[in-house]
Amino acid sequence: MRKVFSKGSSLTNIAWPVMLVLFFVITLHAQSASDSKTTGTSRPRSAEERTARYFESLRKSPPQQLAFLLKMPKGGDLHNHLSGSIYAESYIQWAAENGLCVNNQTMALVVPPPKSTCDPKSDQPPASTALTNSVLYRQMVDAWSMRNWQLSGQSGHDHFFDAFGKFGPATYNQTGRMIADAASRAGRGQLMYLELMLTPDGVMSSQIGQKVGWDGNVASTLAKLQSNGIAAAATTAVKTLQDAEAQKNQLLKCDTAQADVGCSVTIRYVSQVSRGGSLGAVFAQMVTGFALANDPNSKVVALNLVQGEDGLASMQNFPVHMQMLHSLRPLYPQARLTLHAGELAPGLVPPEGLRFHIRESVMAARADRIGHGVDIMNEHRPYELLEEMARRNVMVEVCLSSNDLILGVSGAQHPLAIYLQYGVPVALATDDEGVSRSEMSREFLKAAQEQGLGYVQLKTMARNSLQYAFIGGGSLWKDSRKFVPVNQCAQLISPSCRQYVTGSEKARLQWQLEEDFKTFERGY
Repeated sequence: MRKVFSKGSSLTNIAWPVMLVLFFVITLHAQSASDSKTTGTSRPRSAEERTARYFESLRKSPPQQLAFLLKMPKGGDLHNHLSGSIYAESYIQWAAENGLCVNNQTMALVVPPPKSTCDPKSDQPPASTALTNSVLYRQMVDAWSMRNWQLSGQSGHDHFFDAFGKFGPATYNQTGRMIADAASRAGRGQLMYLELMLTPDGVMSSQIGQKVGWDGNVASTLAKLQSNGIAAAATTAVKTLQDAEAQKNQLLKCDTAQADVGCSVTIRYVSQVSRGGSLGAVFAQMVTGFALANDPNSKVVALNLVQGEDGLASMQNFPVHMQMLHSLRPLYPQARLTLHAGELAPGLVPPEGLRFHIRESVMAARADRIGHGVDIMNEHRPYELLEEMARRNVMVEVCLSSNDLILGVSGAQHPLAIYLQYGVPVALATDDEGVSRSEMSREFLKAAQEQGLGYVQLKTMARNSLQYAFIGGGSLWKDSRKFVPVNQCAQLISPSCRQYVTGSEKARLQWQLEEDFKTFERGY
């Protein structure tokens, strides 16, 4: 798929990151010189400064920068679709184990009829055939991910979204296994926190919603859902997640001497709403998601609308979806909301379709965070919107690999630098690391190489990922812009700080991240 570049952008793409790097280095040099003039001696560099200078010395060597970033503490991943986080190789193995068939023309999995098996001589042989047929194996990996997508005859956008329908049956009844896989990879990638998007009640809410429908009124439709047993969907969701987490703990051997590193990753969940569904189904899923996220004992902490923003139903029903969210939010005051908004680019939709998704998500639905935000400068009054997001601390979950592969937006064309310029908090995220063939360290590398970010900026994003996480408890930071600790933690190693972080899940994670940074930076 062609990337979106302006005339002369080849020079811009080269110069822009380099200029940022030069500015960063010159600023450090000027500060050092100023200190020397003031004191008459060279000021000893802090561990953070030494680490930042070392990282800059690797600027021309991406492999060395990656080695550095693989060891760097990264906080949390706040935008991670569970089904998209699994690599195709795992799905092939699971499909084989569960007796699924694969269409050898489309590479789509097929569930055989009850008491039937796949016919090896048909065009839908057992998926297990791929484990002994290297050609079929690589064809399935390519079809289920963005590997070699340029050879598929599709745009990156279409190849990406089509992949989910092809491997979908491999996800059935595999939630615990999927969480274990995501947690283990996160732990190996120096992440300590995950918010995983999934549909915890399966199809229950959407089926009730399709039956009830949408009458155009929030109160009356909600009453109909309640009389049709929508509360049972939340109960089902809680049980499903409890069972899945028990399986995850068993697979990772948690609470044993052989515990996988993923056992130490704290996990919370974001309930998905399939925005491409009927209005009745969408509303019912919102109600269940809000109910779960409003329960202080639930590990579901928020909800999000998923599926492509450019889809027919997504575009046609967007204003109604925002109206639903606006009306439901006051009924569930403890629930948090993050929304896919602005995962669009010129040409994907008509120009007028680029002008309101972020604005309405922030202003009408009052989203706490948004995901992607790529089309911000196409929005109506973009600078005013940026200032409002900065004022309200509406964080942007930035997914660089995903935006490049799906939208063709990267480098200077990406608005990350604009968000930073206007003080909008941002954090890097993987989106669908299995489908994108990425992981968090490579997202950090992409930010360094293509966006010109330095170590301190990457460290800030890691801190932001925990500051804006939807996990309970007070923050470690009294000033989250300058990272000034609360009074109890003026000294991070003190009895008062220990007592404070013990009473807050969020502060505990933030405190541990600071300790991990100290250990990491001590090596430089």
